[in-house]
Amino acid sequence: MELTKEFYAAAENHFDSERANTVAMNAVMNNGLKKSAIVDQTVRNQPHTYSISLKQGNITAQKQSGRCWMFAALNVMRFDIIHSLNLETFELSQSYPLFYDKLEKSNYFLESILQTLDEPTNGRLISYLLQSPVGDGGQWDMFANLVRKYGVVPKDAMPESVNSSATREMCSVLTEKLRTYACQLRTAYANGSSMEELQSKKADMMDEVYHILVICLGKPPKTFDFAVRTKDDKYITDKQITPQEFFAKYVGWNLDDYVSLINAPTADKPYHKSYSVKFLGNVVEGKIVRYLNLPADMLKEAAIAQLKDGKPVWFGCDVGKCSSREGGIMDLNTYDLESLLNVEFPMTKAERLDYGNSQMTHAMVFQGVDLDENEKPVRWRVENSWGKDAGKDGYYVMSDDWFTEYNYQVLINKKYLPAECIAEYEAEPTMLEPWDPMGSLAQMQ
Repeated sequence: MELTKEFYAAAENHFDSERANTVAMNAVMNNGLKKSAIVDQTVRNQPHTYSISLKQGNITAQKQSGRCWMFAALNVMRFDIIHSLNLETFELSQSYPLFYDKLEKSNYFLESILQTLDEPTNGRLISYLLQSPVGDGGQWDMFANLVRKYGVVPKDAMPESVNSSATREMCSVLTEKLRTYACQLRTAYANGSSMEELQSKKADMMDEVYHILVICLGKPPKTFDFAVRTKDDKYITDKQITPQEFFAKYVGWNLDDYVSLINAPTADKPYHKSYSVKFLGNVVEGKIVRYLNLPADMLKEAAIAQLKDGKPVWFGCDVGKCSSREGGIMDLNTYDLESLLNVEFPMTKAERLDYGNSQMTHAMVFQGVDLDENEKPVRWRVENSWGKDAGKDGYYVMSDDWFTEYNYQVLINKKYLPAECIAEYEAEPTMLEPWDPMGSLAQMQ
């Protein structure tokens, strides 16, 4: 169909035939789509009150970085430290895992390039690998691999810097270097270099990456002195402790006890099956990213069981959909764009995944839930990492319907799952293509 003068005349007449269209045009042009479409009653219907509400420390801020997955994981871990040591508040360093994630991702990328030397440069796989070799985003299993290898440290042992709080410049430089390295390795291979020679070149490249990261972020501590004062004024100190020792002593998790449950209701991913994603990871020798796909109600049941036991829940969602930073509302009725624009948005969750209209973009923490008289969830208390000025003092309220439509992943300790789910999770995973929506990385700023 050609867009002719007749088309434009008919479209204009159709628009002008309804007075509400002109009212909507004036409102949107002056206020923007979302402000014009916000539903006041939805804000009133979602109070920040819950039947189960956990007590966390001060809200954290990832600033201009895509480290939400790290912040969320560290917020869950610091919760245990705060309560076990009786602290008012406490933070773990977010700069420390960032350093090693960039280093390990660089190595993972170059190893992936060496594994795909016979792939065409303009093919989909190489194009995908080159797209974002060292972005800020990540998945829970990637964070767990970093902790297994490097431990964690208090924030004052490796504080924030300009480049950890605003990562764009550093990532841009690293990305250019890694793409250059990929070009050099593939060119050398085409010219007859052996794998041994390529690995030697890669070692020199990784030395340069380390050099860049130290200049940008500083050197991570090998040991440090830990000191805090409790709410009852007790002084606790630990001299010259390593990051691995600190994690074992003060967090004390068995990382293998935690399972990623996802809800992806697409035809290609049957429920009660284990999945992984090709070329998704950071630590080459680490464990693969793995999920168990379950119906949304089973994710909710597991999360509620963990919250009832006094433990927060890491989760990944599509935070930009039907949500408002002002007041921290995540509700399917936050905006009425259908009435404002006189259009419909009828896609299902599965269709949104299949057609690229939704995926996991952000990781946060459930710190509570409101249950009705039948023990069914009504709304969820969400700890974000965008500082105290986003939402209500840094917290969001999520309706249960929003959970169903836009929440994709929860991290659950195995003890809150039935034995059959654990067996399903541990079964040989189906390998998804690198560009599958379940391979998306949480990195929303």
